[in-house]
Amino acid sequence: MSSRTAVIERKSKETHIKVKLNIDGRGDRTEIKTGIAFLDHMIELFAFHGLYDLELEVVSSDTAIDIHHTNEDIGIVLGKAFKQALGDKAGIRRFGCAGAPMESTVGRAIVDISGRGYFKLNVEDDMVVPVKSKDEYSLTYLEHFMESFAHAMGATISITLQNVSDDVHTNVESVFKAFGLALDQATQIDARREGIVPSTKGIID
Repeated sequence: MSSRTAVIERKSKETHIKVKLNIDGRGDRTEIKTGIAFLDHMIELFAFHGLYDLELEVVSSDTAIDIHHTNEDIGIVLGKAFKQALGDKAGIRRFGCAGAPMESTVGRAIVDISGRGYFKLNVEDDMVVPVKSKDEYSLTYLEHFMESFAHAMGATISITLQNVSDDVHTNVESVFKAFGLALDQATQIDARREGIVPSTKGIID
């Protein structure tokens, strides 16, 4: 199997971000420097449980204003890195589904590497969702990150939070762990489909 790696660098007036990715890694070879401590921790968890070797550096950003652009742009660059590393997507399983509990809270992720970028966050009804964590990260920022990732990668991603905690950290951590696990499933090679793009169309854009 050829190396499934990517090197991406994206510069804008708001951010400058570099990423090196190896999909077929071990998960313990990561170096994450986003400038947002909470997001560093979440991406490290994502990479560890997805078994990705990942280097991510935010060289510059406008976090003096807020974390909105940096958070969103990291999602874009990571999504592009996965898309590049997967190439024509021949042989991959394409679909992945996983859950990760954290105390009573459960994050569930369903992924389809379909070529169609779409994201949906589902939160159980009648739950009071806390607004922000101590360091200002929120479920809204989570949505922006995941939506950016989904569109840049060309993946349909559905996230469900069950038994929502009053601690944002618990909610978001369960999601990043579940997403890492589900994306790992979806990107793995199925020996029964060697060389075959997993679509009846014969192509995934």
